[in-house]
Amino acid sequence: MTRISTAAPDDSDGDAVRTTVLACHRLRRAFATPAGPLEVLTGVDLEVRAGEVVAVLGPSGSGKTTLLHLLAGLDRADGGQIHWGELAVHDHLPRELARQRAAHVGLVFQDPHLIRELDARANVELPGRIHGRIEPGRASELLSAVGLEGRSAARPATLSGGERQRVAVARALYLRPPLVLADEPTGSLDRASARTVFELLVRLARERAMAVVLVTHDEGLVRDVDARYRLDRGTLQPV
Repeated sequence: MTRISTAAPDDSDGDAVRTTVLACHRLRRAFATPAGPLEVLTGVDLEVRAGEVVAVLGPSGSGKTTLLHLLAGLDRADGGQIHWGELAVHDHLPRELARQRAAHVGLVFQDPHLIRELDARANVELPGRIHGRIEPGRASELLSAVGLEGRSAARPATLSGGERQRVAVARALYLRPPLVLADEPTGSLDRASARTVFELLVRLARERAMAVVLVTHDEGLVRDVDARYRLDRGTLQPV
């Protein structure tokens, strides 16, 4: 299994502990097609620790989103193991993982999926409302952390694409997950906004001792990460 090692980060949400947050071993996934099974993942190994940022590169159709959905427990692998810390994801059905996911994983997608009727603060608080874990001041603190302290009352329609994505990042952190999985989070943004969002994810991972796995097709964007991999023929290859 691939191991990643960096210096311990400064964690503003708690003590920086160099624990393994995400691990997968020999992960496999295939899909049925008229021509027979299409093997998308043939044996993926990965280990990510607190405070580390890993980028998974590859063109569209290479299986990056499939991998992220498996790591998030949104899809079930055909073989292999996945752990969120001590939790064996592969031993649970996707429906059973819904409650566990809220405590373990924050998700960021290419589309921020904000609720248009809610302002920025209410969108950030949404995970807390869904799971009965509202924390006074948490949304404001996170909006400040992503550089939107003056935009808490703004509706999504009045925010730029980069600002909407930063709200989505803040929302993903609301329940303090140790792991953030980001699927092409900058894919719909202009270059400057993409750089801002990417650097934000890296900075927050370091400051808050989170593990971040980011998948992207944009190799020029990925800098200052702990490891870069290319998804090639169903496995991760260091680059």
